[in-house]
Amino acid sequence: MDLGIKGRWALVCASSKGLGLGCAASLAAEGVNLVMNARGEPLLNEEAKRLAAEYGVTVHAVAGDITTEAIRQKALAAAPQIDILINNAGGPPPGDFRNFSRDDWIKAVDANMLTPIELIKATLDGMIARQFGRVVNITSSAVKAPIDVLALSNGARSGLTGFIAGLSRKTALHNVTINNLLPGMFDTDRLRGTIKAAAAQMGVSEDEAAKRRMAGVPAGRFGNAHEFGQACAYLCSAQASYVTGQNFLIDGGAFPGTF
Repeated sequence: MDLGIKGRWALVCASSKGLGLGCAASLAAEGVNLVMNARGEPLLNEEAKRLAAEYGVTVHAVAGDITTEAIRQKALAAAPQIDILINNAGGPPPGDFRNFSRDDWIKAVDANMLTPIELIKATLDGMIARQFGRVVNITSSAVKAPIDVLALSNGARSGLTGFIAGLSRKTALHNVTINNLLPGMFDTDRLRGTIKAAAAQMGVSEDEAAKRRMAGVPAGRFGNAHEFGQACAYLCSAQASYVTGQNFLIDGGAFPGTF
């Protein structure tokens, strides 16, 4: 199916690896030009060159910390316009909330709530003027089913979710949609980090902790970045113009609720 977004420009944050890279690749496969951002410059440049060569699209790599104003401005200026915005950030560290300082909380909120809001603020009016825009925020299944060792993520990402719930209803009239993708357990560095923390907390090996996590997934496996990227590409499509303000949980069936 042609998703109707060929030639559009997308800014994809934290896209040198993992779920962000999966989203960038799926958009590039649809003919979308990219601005890719991540802090690690060598890997970012490598993946940007690969996607440009593989899919024949224009790809600009902007390395640096997207939570800073300077890098946000540089990323935004790398494209003639931003039609699609994929907000993504590495999750804050796991741990016991008793051990987190105020600075830890501020850093988590800045990366996982305030930075996405700043990028939306910078791109939204242009999207409205052009009568096309897609914003997808990669949050976490912890927004719907909080994970005890991810206190920082639970709080910061839930704040972004509440903000989006209100804003997304105001933009749909202009063919600008804003949705959230909530990944469950995907085979990424982030998952491996949380498994390591859980293993230490439970006093078991990392392999055993991984088996216990996987046992709770009806699909019988962890997800992969490609299938996540495909879901992201759909939400960015012309066909998804009637979908806004939604929280798409992609977790292999792990969440047991009806809603």
